[in-house]
Amino acid sequence: MDGDFRVAFVREPAGLKHHPALVLNADFRPLSYYPLSLWPWQEAIKAAVLDRVQVVAEYDQVVRSPSTEINMPSVVVLKDYVKPRKRVAFTRFNLFLRDGFRCQYCGHSGDLTFDHVIPRARGGRTSWENVVAACSRCNLRKGARSLREVGMSLRKPPRRPDAEELKNIGRRFPPNHLHESWIDFLYWDAELED
Repeated sequence: MDGDFRVAFVREPAGLKHHPALVLNADFRPLSYYPLSLWPWQEAIKAAVLDRVQVVAEYDQVVRSPSTEINMPSVVVLKDYVKPRKRVAFTRFNLFLRDGFRCQYCGHSGDLTFDHVIPRARGGRTSWENVVAACSRCNLRKGARSLREVGMSLRKPPRRPDAEELKNIGRRFPPNHLHESWIDFLYWDAELED
């Protein structure tokens, strides 16, 4: 997997590079796995002070003001449950995530764009069921022709994913940094070993 390519799709605020806080829903599950639900430490402290979150793990580092010393939150839990979306937005990012960041023609993982299986020029729609991730080379090779005309085939047929499916796919792509205090919360439903 080309990690640099995946990172290009996740825009992170500068504050996430140092001491980000993992944000969990009130049921102790991450709000999202990919991108992982993280807040800059400043947002986590603000939410804690405003009593919107419960801090369940902290970094060793502290933040000081003239009158207060606060440990930087590492894991926070929302006090109010946020209902997850059932419908998955049809976005380039979600399309690439559905397809595992791989070209659906050759399996290549870099230089991705998207392709209409039935070309728009031939009445193909821009939908989950007709658009796939494709590398630039395969996209150019196919052009506005059918798969049969160019002798290409799909690795799997395109379809609309549900939110749970995308969440599970996202768990296969952990971020470059996982703090040790997050592990118990990220994989809480993983099968335990004997």
